[in-house]
Amino acid sequence: MAGAMSAWLLPGGPALAETMESALARAYNANPQLNAQRASVRATDENVTQALAGYRPTIAASADVGFTAQDTIGQGQSSNNKYFPRGVGVQVNQTLFNGGRTGNSVRRADAGVLAAREQLRSTEQSVLLDGATAYMDVLRDTAILNLRNNNIDVLEEQLRQTRDRFNVGEVTRTDVAQAEARLAAARSDASSAAGLLKASLARYRQVIGVDARQLAPAKPLEANLPRTLDSAVAVSQSTHPAILAALHAVDAAALLVKVTEGELAPSVTVQGTLSHRWDYQQPNSEVNTASVVGALSVPIYEGGSVYSRVRQAKETLGQRRIEADQARDAVRQAVVASWSNLEATRERITASQAQIQAAEVALNGVREEAKVGQRTTLDVLNAQQELLTARVSLITAQRDRVVASYNLQSALGWLSSSRLRLATQEYKPQVHYEQVRDKWIGLRNPDGR
Repeated sequence: MAGAMSAWLLPGGPALAETMESALARAYNANPQLNAQRASVRATDENVTQALAGYRPTIAASADVGFTAQDTIGQGQSSNNKYFPRGVGVQVNQTLFNGGRTGNSVRRADAGVLAAREQLRSTEQSVLLDGATAYMDVLRDTAILNLRNNNIDVLEEQLRQTRDRFNVGEVTRTDVAQAEARLAAARSDASSAAGLLKASLARYRQVIGVDARQLAPAKPLEANLPRTLDSAVAVSQSTHPAILAALHAVDAAALLVKVTEGELAPSVTVQGTLSHRWDYQQPNSEVNTASVVGALSVPIYEGGSVYSRVRQAKETLGQRRIEADQARDAVRQAVVASWSNLEATRERITASQAQIQAAEVALNGVREEAKVGQRTTLDVLNAQQELLTARVSLITAQRDRVVASYNLQSALGWLSSSRLRLATQEYKPQVHYEQVRDKWIGLRNPDGR
């Protein structure tokens, strides 16, 4: 891990095993949150098949068997008959017209599938952003821990020199105590940094699926960004999955209104029956029956239930439209915030680099002045602390710039495996949809389950 952070902070470091792209590819393939959402989309695909069933006939077979004992007495004669009436039959029902409910149900199911796919894209963005954040957190916390440990080494040497000068009378006991206090604080900071690194490593494993080993440096995603904030907002409004999912939800809600209204329309069905019976009403008889019956049903009053559900569906439609407006506003806010944050991190990096250069010059000067008695031990310790703080600030700013660039890509709706060109097979939800859409029969899923 130390080597990975050196490569990240110092250009030209060695190539290491795990890169940002390979880590995100692992998350794309194995993250349980993403795989669960994919399963949810596949389940949603079946709604279309179920809606299409309204166009298809239903077929039912029946069979029965019984026992009949018949005693007849009259006119000086009697008879006793025992027989087993039985039969088999097939019934076919087909809906010819139902007020457009089947067609609207199919279109509503398709809208639900499109919304589910956009929700999958949103989950993919969330997982990839979490993966990039976890990756950069490990790099940042490793670098900070390395700085903290190096600071301990520097302060231990400073304390040794201060004690030597105290022994020859060049400084006082106060100088020694100041060096000891600063060393104790450095050890405490290092312990805290180690704890933060462990937490980041645990988060990395949760999102990526494997333990972090040696992580290569990562660059911000700043290529091909929109030129201005206004153009970035415009792009997000047409491409972000949260907005598209909300719009598909509006379509589904509008179609639900039509489906419910269709219950007030007449329906036309046709029923065909074919049966064969043995011992029907008397022994040793057989009867074949075939019939075709058309039926018209006109609803007159349903107790007010259908009317209530129509009004309810209209209110839900209004709710979905408001939620679509909320999604637009939320995406707009995310783009503005991410854009501003990315610009701020660039400035912070420049400022931190300048701060480090100045702090290094100041520390060297203070050390030389302390040798001739013009500066105290506390001045040297303060200068060392200022340099350490500047280096920590630079590490944090570098991490924040990379994460901010991924945040902006996510806010635009662009954070996906295809745009990142991850070395993995892209999951295509339409494949499963096409496999099950026109499937008339079968219990097994396309994957064999």
